[in-house]
Amino acid sequence: MKQIDGGLCAPKGFRAGGVWCGIRKKNDKRDLALIVSDRLCTAAGMYTTNKVKAASVLVTREHLASGRCQAVICNSGNANACTGEAGLDAARRMARAAAAALSIDPALVAVGSTGVIGVPLPVEKVEAAMPDLVCSLSADYKGHAAALEAIMTTDTRKKEIALEIELDGKPVRIGAIAKGAGMIHPNMATMLSFITTDAAIAPALLDSALRLAVSRSFNRVTVDGDTSTNDMVVILANGMAENAPIEKDDANYLRFCAALEQVCINLARAIARDGEGATRLVSCTVSGAIDEKNAETLAKAIVGSSLVKAACFGADANWGRILCAMGYSGADFEPETVSVRFRSKAGEVLVCKGGSSIPFSEGLAKAVLSEEEIDILVDFEHAGAASATCWGCDLTYDYVKINGDYRS
Repeated sequence: MKQIDGGLCAPKGFRAGGVWCGIRKKNDKRDLALIVSDRLCTAAGMYTTNKVKAASVLVTREHLASGRCQAVICNSGNANACTGEAGLDAARRMARAAAAALSIDPALVAVGSTGVIGVPLPVEKVEAAMPDLVCSLSADYKGHAAALEAIMTTDTRKKEIALEIELDGKPVRIGAIAKGAGMIHPNMATMLSFITTDAAIAPALLDSALRLAVSRSFNRVTVDGDTSTNDMVVILANGMAENAPIEKDDANYLRFCAALEQVCINLARAIARDGEGATRLVSCTVSGAIDEKNAETLAKAIVGSSLVKAACFGADANWGRILCAMGYSGADFEPETVSVRFRSKAGEVLVCKGGSSIPFSEGLAKAVLSEEEIDILVDFEHAGAASATCWGCDLTYDYVKINGDYRS
């Protein structure tokens, strides 16, 4: 497994592009993206668990029920959520416009939207921009970069990756982009991610691979406790790598799953690091738990705690907040078996052992917690062998500033 350049367009047979169509008030940033495969793809998707779902989620879920797809169109600046039948009509019109321009069936188009909730989508602007959007398509990094820019909202950092693995002597590539910085919480955080691969893989196995990867990546990210209406992860696999089709749970399937999981973890970490107003990426690994579910529940509670996040912002080694979050998580554990360490490029410091305080250097702890990337390491004595890692960020003054005037 190696990281390569090219993003979405690294796999064979994919083109991408993006333009400004006028959904956003200013034309200094693209707001409409298109991703296209030269060949019909096997496809899978995962969506928000919020009961209130955007029109794009409903339409894409309907279209991907067949396990086939060939293109993705996505706008930023408007979520097209809570807009009733007009929103559904707008999402379907987006799919039809892209399909007509590409000469494919509208049912083969996935639709994504992100932005302000409750505002009607000016879909006529999307339709008018289709000629320019199709002309922007290219099979190189330029096309990838244009599509990535077009799906970003309050993001300040790019979230992109491409990996290459070998299956049956054939190079197989996976490329991906994501957006997400606020309204981020586990079980499909507020985010969009579009993934391309030239692997040949059966629809059912692609679906199971995506579910496993998302469960260990995007579903373990939290920024602020809010889960959006528009969350979506879609993967397209066009088979153009010409590997022997993955049709059973064998070594090739496991190798593909491992690469897809790594792609998603990379993007999940990038989303957490770019949390609105954040200054630090906070990773929490719980080890020695009785099972992976317990470990995940505990790690989520820790990175999701507003008090833990605030302590990280202040570089305060207030480990009591960590045990407090563990205690209300609902997970099964014995408090007297807990040890807590903080780690970063500045070093490592043990601050709690056996669930109780121990002497430690406040100066070292301050230095460790002042780095941009912090690890909170929680271990249990004689409990089990399971572990899980979740990702979050610190909670800063700027988070309130950003969300206080989001619509303006």
